Amino acid sequence: MQHIAVLFLLTLFIVELIYFKIADHFNIIDHPNERSSHTKITIRGGGVIFALSSFFFFFVYDFRYPWFILGLALIAIISFIDDMVTLNNKVRLAIHLLAVGLLFLEWNLYFLPWYWLIAIVLFVIATINAYNFMDGINGIMGLYSLLTIGTLYYINRYTISFTSNEFLVIIALSLVVFNFFNFRKKAKCFAGDVGSVSIALIIIFLIGQLILKTSNFSYILLLLCYGLDTATTVAFRAIRGEHIFMAHRSHFYQFLSNEKKLPQLLVSAFYFIVQLFINFLIVFWVNGSTLLTLLLIFTSAILFIVVRFLIEGRDHLIMKK
Repeated sequence: MQHIAVLFLLTLFIVELIYFKIADHFNIIDHPNERSSHTKITIRGGGVIFALSSFFFFFVYDFRYPWFILGLALIAIISFIDDMVTLNNKVRLAIHLLAVGLLFLEWNLYFLPWYWLIAIVLFVIATINAYNFMDGINGIMGLYSLLTIGTLYYINRYTISFTSNEFLVIIALSLVVFNFFNFRKKAKCFAGDVGSVSIALIIIFLIGQLILKTSNFSYILLLLCYGLDTATTVAFRAIRGEHIFMAHRSHFYQFLSNEKKLPQLLVSAFYFIVQLFINFLIVFWVNGSTLLTLLLIFTSAILFIVVRFLIEGRDHLIMKK
């Protein structure tokens, strides 16, 4: 596997560099807008490598997970098109729902009652969008995703086997390549919707496999930092009477990098370290306990809200602007 991993790593580097040439030629670039935390025009869509690495795995390793790969291909294509030209929200949502339906086929979930299926669809769609919204500063999505994949690899290798080790390694390698170009003060590329949406679906698929194998729902907390930032941001915007679906820069990580002027890589590292500590607790302390899971959620939520009030201030969080 080591020789194959090195070969994959080199291949992915070459593929990413080729994509940069294509993106530059066809003007696939990111212009700063009201939701952006950057000020420079940068290549968009560098995260296409996440979907491409999954396709490499599919063809090299005996066509595994075909329904998931088909759903990933659909959602990656529509997201890549959306990176170039803004699509109608209904079209994008329809493809997302189709991809989730294929994901359910891969998970073999259609034996469940309809209301459970609807609840899971809503959760998956919300998680994909939350992951996309959290991709706003250099390094945060790539570093956070690499931590999640690394934790899943540890669980798969040393706790319980629930998926393909090769798939985890290839996705990790694609994140290493992406981070090489993105985790820097002046990023060479951004993930784009194709990257953030693709890696979100990949991680959801893997965590879903793990939960189905273990019946341990605490593994959802591998995304707790993202979840807390997204949920509290939506709540505070609703309290302020803002339209929660409009473009904004109200996430805590955006406040730290934009208003507090902290280096983006420092903010990204902060989210990484906090989630690393949470992952350690999930694997070595919570260990499937419902009581400890709820305690971790409650404690983390209270601490996160307190920190936001202390740093952002009451007026900024709940007063109408």
